[in-house]
Amino acid sequence: MIESDSLHKAIAFFIERMPAHMHVVIVTREEPRLPLARLRVQKQLTEIRAADLRFTPAEATAFFAQLDGLTLGEDDILQLQSRTEGWIAGLQLAALSLQGQEDPSEYIQSFTGTHSFVVDYLLEEVLQQQSHAIQSFLMRTSILDRMCGSLCDALLEADDGEQEAPSLSGQETLELLERANLFLIPLDHERRWYRYHHLFADLLRQRLGRRRTGSARDLTWRPAELHIRASEWFEQHGLELEAFHHAATGGDLERAARLLEGKGMPLLFRGMVSPVLRWLDSLTEAELDARPSLRVLYASGLLMTGRMSEAEQKLHGLDPVLRLAEKEEGVRDLAGHVASVRAAIAVSRHQAEEIVIEAQRALEYLHPDNLPVRAAASWALGYAYQLQGNRDLARQYYSEARENSQKIRHVAIAVMATIGAGYIEESGNQLVAAAETYRQALEWAGNPPMPAACDAHLGLARISYEWNDLVEAWRHGKLAAELAQHLEHTDKFIEAELFLARLSLTQGETSEAEAIVTRAKQSARLQRYDRQLPNIAELQAMLLLRRGDRDGAARLARSHKLHMCLARVCLAQGEPLAALKALEPLRVKAEQSGSMAIGLQTMVLQARAQYESGERTAAVQALAEALKIAEPEGFVRLFLDEGKSMTGLLRDSVANGSSSHAYAARLLAETEAEECRRAAVSGLASKQAAHPLIEPLSPRELEVLRLIAQGCSNREIGERLFLALSTVKGYNRNIFDKLQVSRRTEAVARAREWGVL
Repeated sequence: MIESDSLHKAIAFFIERMPAHMHVVIVTREEPRLPLARLRVQKQLTEIRAADLRFTPAEATAFFAQLDGLTLGEDDILQLQSRTEGWIAGLQLAALSLQGQEDPSEYIQSFTGTHSFVVDYLLEEVLQQQSHAIQSFLMRTSILDRMCGSLCDALLEADDGEQEAPSLSGQETLELLERANLFLIPLDHERRWYRYHHLFADLLRQRLGRRRTGSARDLTWRPAELHIRASEWFEQHGLELEAFHHAATGGDLERAARLLEGKGMPLLFRGMVSPVLRWLDSLTEAELDARPSLRVLYASGLLMTGRMSEAEQKLHGLDPVLRLAEKEEGVRDLAGHVASVRAAIAVSRHQAEEIVIEAQRALEYLHPDNLPVRAAASWALGYAYQLQGNRDLARQYYSEARENSQKIRHVAIAVMATIGAGYIEESGNQLVAAAETYRQALEWAGNPPMPAACDAHLGLARISYEWNDLVEAWRHGKLAAELAQHLEHTDKFIEAELFLARLSLTQGETSEAEAIVTRAKQSARLQRYDRQLPNIAELQAMLLLRRGDRDGAARLARSHKLHMCLARVCLAQGEPLAALKALEPLRVKAEQSGSMAIGLQTMVLQARAQYESGERTAAVQALAEALKIAEPEGFVRLFLDEGKSMTGLLRDSVANGSSSHAYAARLLAETEAEECRRAAVSGLASKQAAHPLIEPLSPRELEVLRLIAQGCSNREIGERLFLALSTVKGYNRNIFDKLQVSRRTEAVARAREWGVL
């Protein structure tokens, strides 16, 4: 509270000359007018600032634990700590507000600076202590999420071009507020950009909204006018997203639409989909009808977030406008954009011919400078040719899409085209290059990643599996499944689930694999994803083989024309010659289409079939060809998944001393280790069967039980095994039921007593 210059000088004089053993402690809300910079340099100053005083999540938890009559969960406390930004008085006010609330969690979701206790405190302790000029500055600038000096000047400028408070500039006022600790938080080290504390900003905005405006001079107090001024400033300084945000909030539809279109590079193509869609969602059908270009951009945004059916609906009614495409250049370009959106919708349905028709129309109509939409159309064509097996054309159009999208930083198409290129590499047995390409796609996809990144995770999951890194394969597979859930009207989620089922089957989790396949089959039939039915049937056949139902597996493989699967069934039935016959159509198809991945898989399976038919010399030669292709890319599971026969064949190959001797020896070690693991799992199941377990623990349940025995929490178990918390809890329930216990400690003791652990 000290204002006297002479007293400040006296204290500074005293501090500079006081004895070395003496300390001065100053408690102050505002920064004292003392030579602090010199004292800092001389290392004679210890400062405890607002950032140091804020409660951490752990301190907030301890604080609420001391309060009687108030029990909050961990998530509730973290929410409050985040909303108050650790401000201790704010947490105290929140605690007072929560007293007597029936549903604290719901109340916390709405806790803002407009709550009565917070308002009273901030008004009495902070706002009303300030001068009229400072209060005016605070309320008008409260519309900003971040501010700097010149931006504040633009908001405070009077209609006649003069400042209402000429004594201090915006930058000087911000520095004054920072020294006074008025809930102003610096966003950089240069003290250029600032923001208000969330609760303080809520209060200021509420006060601004309630202020009555009447005269022309009062226009500068109206929130809409302030937002428009902010939009103009941000646009002048090249910050289009914030300019758009303030134009939309200020209700200036024309200005917001112009900023959204972005001079040929719409904002939603720069990774700003969510804020753009929120604004477009707020517009009426009449407003959209009056601006066809907005309707098409709306459809593009919905498409980018996986809302396919809504995207298609937004295009309805545009055909009369598009008939002018041949006559007007602007409408012709718009027609090209519509065709590009329709091509992308056809992509979600894997309709190759429809994609080609619409994408080629798009490239014909689009203006040469419309690179964002041309990139999208090229990507769609790449996907169509990928579906048709034309890898060269697919690679060409993916490359064109990547090149155009990277020029203009069109993030979504850059990600999808990069994923497409990765898939072409993967299908060409270039696993190392494909993995690097998929990682590049994830870098582009951001954090948190856009839903389209699920394909990059799925690609890395397949490659990690092939390299026998099953932990990494599970991690990427789970991430792919989680992202795919955010995509509508696409079978990506089923594809990710089927990968997890295959991985579960590899790890001996038969019941888990069966559950996933059953869910996938139901979803595919319900949503008519017929493309996935052969993949589901293949996994069902593998499950039938695991249960010993060879005839059922054979019927399923034949009905869906699964040649490779049928060959494995024939081998399981002891009919290697029938397996070779089943593989012949695949060998021909691989040669005709140039499908290297199918070709390599066929070679390995043929080598196994020849070995089991007694043609060991031919089998070793066939395997040598496969090893030569597989070695540079590090294939492992391709061989491991063929079981005991492959172990014997690899032994013969090593003894034969082929050119891939070291690689064959490493694979032999891997197959032998895999056999030991399978034997251990089988032996464990037999051991469990000797105990009072009605149903044996699955390998995954055993993993969870071992981690419980090590003292891991459910959250830690989930992190180690890449499982959701709810999934871990589900395993706990299964384990407790099977061991006939109700607690963790009892489960560990019972498992040790029965020899399960």
